[in-house]
Amino acid sequence: MKMEKKTLQDLSELEEQQKKQDLQAIVHLKSGKSLSQWFCLLGVLQIVFYLLQDILGAMNYPGYQWTRQAVSDLTAVDAPSYMIAEGMAHIYGVLAVVSTSMLCIRINKKGNSMFRLGIVLFTVMNWISCIGYSMFPLSASGYAGKFQDIMHVFVITALVVVLSIISLLFITIGGFREKSNLRNDEMQKKERKAEQILAILALICLVCMIGGAVGSGLVDRAYFGIVERFSTYSAVVFGSALAFYGFQSV
Repeated sequence: MKMEKKTLQDLSELEEQQKKQDLQAIVHLKSGKSLSQWFCLLGVLQIVFYLLQDILGAMNYPGYQWTRQAVSDLTAVDAPSYMIAEGMAHIYGVLAVVSTSMLCIRINKKGNSMFRLGIVLFTVMNWISCIGYSMFPLSASGYAGKFQDIMHVFVITALVVVLSIISLLFITIGGFREKSNLRNDEMQKKERKAEQILAILALICLVCMIGGAVGSGLVDRAYFGIVERFSTYSAVVFGSALAFYGFQSV
């Protein structure tokens, strides 16, 4: 009896697995894309929700001046825009984490080790950003000097900036480096072209990010918000580009 029950249970589990595989096969056949590719594509929407955080947040924050204030001021705990801006920030963060995490699974044996490491580091940055900024939002617009402000500015932001710069640098170098076992076929040529385009975008975003980080401390306070957005938006735009790369890659 025990053997029969175990056999029936094994058969049931096999049937469930087969159903899942059949569902994935149906989705793949109908669209030509796998489920993991569609999950990657979700990340393209992150730029939309980041823009909504910035625009809707400013609309709900009387007196907010985007040219002189950071985007993070919109999600400060005491900000009038906290609820709407934080909501958009959460959606943006989840989309970024899901798409890059799925991409990490998909890039196994694609490109070279430096290119893959860059994408993994960018994914780690997204996780730290998503969780860290949710746990430690600014207590007030600007910098109030409380514990959560210290964590926000000197720990989370520092990690996000450093990891972003390193990951973009690795993707840039790795994207232009030839893979040792490169086959001379059409599919490999398309993959190399996609990696090189991604490397160019990474380089552009890297320049914008470094320029924004350095410029934030040099420009007049009246223009701080403009320069700061070079750093924040460059990471978001590149995240959307990575998501599209994950969707298009085989």
